[in-house]
Amino acid sequence: MDLIKTIEEQQKKPNAECFGVGDTVKVHFEIIEGKTKRIQIYEGLVICFKNSGISKTFTVRKISYGVGVERVFPLNSPRIIKVEIVRLGKVRRSKIYYVRDKVGKAAKIKELLGPKANAKLAAAKAINAAADQREAQINAEHKAEEAAAANSKK
Repeated sequence: MDLIKTIEEQQKKPNAECFGVGDTVKVHFEIIEGKTKRIQIYEGLVICFKNSGISKTFTVRKISYGVGVERVFPLNSPRIIKVEIVRLGKVRRSKIYYVRDKVGKAAKIKELLGPKANAKLAAAKAINAAADQREAQINAEHKAEEAAAANSKK
């Protein structure tokens, strides 16, 4: 049992959970299509966290062309480059599934303002600084692959 826990601790991302339920976030995650890699951004409202430890997941909900779309992300996944906070939400529940039934203005979550919010945003920006470098590296690799493909077609 100890061996499993030590392996899980090695694979956990440090400071991965810098956001909470009710926050609007942009999840930058890496997609591999054949030989190419690219970063896709999924922006939406965090409606819940589930499980614990290495298997912890969070669900992000967005409205796309009038239809609600939810996606579950593993918190400690190596494919997730970074989670950028857009707005801090002010909620009093740990799972806000009731947002699924709301439409339009009623589906909005109040924004958290003040010194606590500013401190939380500053901490999140500091955590994402290293992730920005990794994202830039992946984008540079992708552009190099596209240039190589364009040169081979000529």
